[in-house]
Amino acid sequence: MRLLLVEDEPKLASFIQKGFQHEGYEMDVAFDGRTGHSLFRQTAYDLIILDVNLPFINGFELCRRIREDNPRVPVLLLTALDSLDDKVAGFEAGTDDYLVKPFKFQELLLRTRALIKRASDSTSVKRLLRLADLELNLEAKTVTRGGRRIDLTAKEYALLEYLLLNRGKVISRVDISERVWELGFDTSTNVIDVYISHLRKKLDKGFEPKLIHTVVGMGYVMREE
Repeated sequence: MRLLLVEDEPKLASFIQKGFQHEGYEMDVAFDGRTGHSLFRQTAYDLIILDVNLPFINGFELCRRIREDNPRVPVLLLTALDSLDDKVAGFEAGTDDYLVKPFKFQELLLRTRALIKRASDSTSVKRLLRLADLELNLEAKTVTRGGRRIDLTAKEYALLEYLLLNRGKVISRVDISERVWELGFDTSTNVIDVYISHLRKKLDKGFEPKLIHTVVGMGYVMREE
């Protein structure tokens, strides 16, 4: 496994690199966003870890550029920015996970392993998920409704995939946070509600029937009504 770390603090970058090398990973390090983008375009990585406050190209913009070229490679934002707005901005940019500094290396390692495993598992599945005229291609990572392509961010896609895999079932916010946002997600925030709202605007607005429904006090369900 080969990873890319883009982090402008040399001591922290060295600590992270040595930790992953000890676990058997190869890790390249860039100290600014421009160099990080150049390395990404030259090498196939299994996962990318980005700081946000980087010289030349910040982590949000770098994540967006990575997503334009490769929608599948897992990206984790590792940053001291801990507000809800910052987290929403990160997921909107296309990150798969968001870990706030200071952090414990073991948690970073666990999240990295989970993201790599999920990416590996998803590439081995070749099938479609359908509900009404909505279609999600698990291999190509594409979504269409009524034959029209719907562009989603990586986190929007992951949320939709989980809801479709459990179509007809009421899924709680806790379940969503554990399965889609994985370790340590703060369920007291409204990030899940924000992303449900994004999916509704993209998938239900202008289409019939409506497919994403709120079950008050219980969670969300995807079904035809």
